Amino acid sequence: MKKLSNSTLVAICALGISFTSFAGNKDRIGQSGAPELIINPWARTTSLFGNNGSFVGGLEAMKCNIAGLAADSTTEVGVSHGVYLSGSGININNLGVAHNIGHDNVIGINIMSMSFGDIPATDYFNPDGYGTYHPQYLNVQLGFARQFSKNINAGFGMTYVSEQINNINALGLAFEGGIQYVTGKKDNFHIGVTLRNLGTNMKFSGTGFAINADQPQSSPGYTISVNSPSDKFSMPTYLNLSAAYDFYLDENHVRNADSLPMHKLTIMGSFTSNSFINDYIGVGASYTYKNMFSLNAAYRYEKGIGNAENTTTMYVGLSAGATVQTRIGANGPSLAIDYSYRPTQRPANGVHMISLRFTRAGSASKDEE
Repeated sequence: MKKLSNSTLVAICALGISFTSFAGNKDRIGQSGAPELIINPWARTTSLFGNNGSFVGGLEAMKCNIAGLAADSTTEVGVSHGVYLSGSGININNLGVAHNIGHDNVIGINIMSMSFGDIPATDYFNPDGYGTYHPQYLNVQLGFARQFSKNINAGFGMTYVSEQINNINALGLAFEGGIQYVTGKKDNFHIGVTLRNLGTNMKFSGTGFAINADQPQSSPGYTISVNSPSDKFSMPTYLNLSAAYDFYLDENHVRNADSLPMHKLTIMGSFTSNSFINDYIGVGASYTYKNMFSLNAAYRYEKGIGNAENTTTMYVGLSAGATVQTRIGANGPSLAIDYSYRPTQRPANGVHMISLRFTRAGSASKDEE
């Protein structure tokens, strides 16, 4: 089993130190934009509140730790739908495809959109409204990952960000990178590092900022079009450090040394250093039976989360979910259905996510082997 090199350890420490200067800086809260970049649309990962960055594999890794994309050995297709704060009209739709192009290299694309329902349009002259408008968020992500050895995966991704409200929009590019390392007697100790949403500043522009203004000084008077400037805003950059350990509960009852037990319990933890919001500390657990069924639960703590009146997050910190996975036919693709729920406070509507994933026969992700 290969050991983690000293240079890799130094690089991980350097990344962590570089982010302490603005980790959870309360003076910067609310100064970033593109909040959809920190929303994960995949149900299995959200059931663990993103604490699985050290071992997440396949398509869903694109929204958690891009290095895990290298776990796909053939082709994986997935769709997901999220109901954000039930009854609010906010919906998340997501489509992703990952394909192994050979030589341990995997490419992927993930398209996520958010809709906000019909919002009444008002102005100075029509305070009661004169119709509706429909904000739209769209993220298109391209990713590449490579399995450098049995123990190390690394990946890189780029996301095109588009936010639009009628005749006003903002565009940007965000970049990310990640590493996963696995070791242990049965490859059961996992370490992950990911840096996400480093990107260009964004700025809203468009004809929606134009107003007609009179020029009373002129004779005769006339009207000109004046544009109101908008300020730039940054991406919600963050660094995540994670680790996990697999316990094989029936290890003493396997048929031979090469077989894996049927019952696995994974304990995990992570720390997220955010640039513009509070830092996160999370723990989670996942029980898996024969890689066919799993139950997940996690807790994520951030400053003030226990104070319902002063907290800056809508979540209460808990998450839970389940996965059912089976193969269609003897040589058909595998099908997985994931569901997650995260309760919220103010409003207490909760966030529901459901995902459907197909993996071509002969695959698949590390966590399905």
